[in-house]
Amino acid sequence: MLVLTRTIDTAERIDDTLSLTFELRQKSRLRTRAASGEEIGLFLERGQLLRDGALLGAEDGRVVEVHAAIETLSHVVAASATELARAAYHLGNRHVPVEVGDGWLRLACDHVLIDMLERHFDVTLSTVEAPFNPETGAYGGGHHHSHGQEAEFHYAPKLHQFAKAQP
Repeated sequence: MLVLTRTIDTAERIDDTLSLTFELRQKSRLRTRAASGEEIGLFLERGQLLRDGALLGAEDGRVVEVHAAIETLSHVVAASATELARAAYHLGNRHVPVEVGDGWLRLACDHVLIDMLERHFDVTLSTVEAPFNPETGAYGGGHHHSHGQEAEFHYAPKLHQFAKAQP
């Protein structure tokens, strides 16, 4: 098994590729197969989101490039920019991963969300087969806060950590 333990910025060569859905690109521990058929074990730092084109380094020096897999998605277009913004706001308020394009939104197919969009917004929905690359969030890594009391989430967001005054 090829063990991938870190992300890397650049590589002189790509030894294999790995196609993963958005859901799987959020996992730090995963057993899967590369395009070549070789078994892969992901052992990455927690909290990373693997974007399309991410490079992963193996313990033996090989490099694997991640590709966003083709998924079935809901494609949303609206009658106006304001209506599209309203739909995006309500999806975001529900913590739904959304990909934002020029005049459109994409999200994982969900009949409850589709029903909400069709009932309350002047939008047209269709189904597309495409890679899913949703926004990662203003804090750079996606959704990090907790609605519960999990100890690992009790920290101030990065933008609000102030430096100590120097004497």
